[in-house]
Amino acid sequence: MSIDLIAYGAFFLTMAFTYAIICLGLNVQWGMTGLFNVGIAAFVAVGAYTSAILTTPDTAERFGGFGMPIAVGWLGAAVVSGALSWAVGALTIRLRADYLAIATFGVAVTVQLCMLNLQSVTGGSFGIGFIPRPFADLQGDALLFSLANCGLMALVVLVLYLGLQHLSRSPWGRVLRAIREDETAAQALGKRPVRFRLQAFTVGGAIMGLAGAAQAHFIGFIAPDNYMPVLTFQVWAMLIVGGSGNNRGAIAGAILVWGLWALTAAAVSAFVPPEEQARAAALQIVAIGVGLCLMLLLRPRGLFGEVSPLARLSRNKQS
Repeated sequence: MSIDLIAYGAFFLTMAFTYAIICLGLNVQWGMTGLFNVGIAAFVAVGAYTSAILTTPDTAERFGGFGMPIAVGWLGAAVVSGALSWAVGALTIRLRADYLAIATFGVAVTVQLCMLNLQSVTGGSFGIGFIPRPFADLQGDALLFSLANCGLMALVVLVLYLGLQHLSRSPWGRVLRAIREDETAAQALGKRPVRFRLQAFTVGGAIMGLAGAAQAHFIGFIAPDNYMPVLTFQVWAMLIVGGSGNNRGAIAGAILVWGLWALTAAAVSAFVPPEEQARAAALQIVAIGVGLCLMLLLRPRGLFGEVSPLARLSRNKQS
């Protein structure tokens, strides 16, 4: 029994870490730069499908099946999602807040339609299976397999966290925060806001693509239903709960909200009759919505929300 609990805990953390990677990407875009991206599911999906096409075995039913190593698939996912982010950003990055949100939502819808209709590439509604899994040789031992994958994803999150922490403290990160706080002032100091916003949007999209590839290889199967708009809602809730503008908050929020999602799913399975479980699954979204409202009321900045320089200066003066 204890071994099963440890294996499930490792599985839970592995999935939470993949969402933490997506949150770290969104934190670059929104938390550091103020870019309102509601097309998160699109960039995650592009990364997942890119890696799946590169690494799956040869098949006559669709394009791809190159059988490349998993590391190559992950790298390709980040590159392709980053390139898509750059292309979308080059067209839309000059838009403000709500207009950028509408544009990125349109991108998400377009990608969703492509996944469903480009059957020769994506497999259509049937998706892509037989995606190679890390540490496949250990699948006979559920505990070792889960622990190995959990360790790998923890390492990826740690490397990304340290790298993004370094970037946030670098001149590049300080310029992004300056643009977020007052774009006109940053421009008056000789910075080019459009250029820096495009860079941040590209980096965030590449990180989301990497997360999509990691999820695809851990699960071993992807389909269009995996990348519905609810994914975007989940990730935004994770970042808001954890604290926008703080990489630690992005990771903590992902683990906490994913835990709430998994707990609600377990409660539905345990207490709701089987014939009603499909309808009761909507309670997962309700639970996250209620939790999000409570967090906004009790801690508007989230668990580890960034304190703005002006607020910090005002607090120091008062003390």
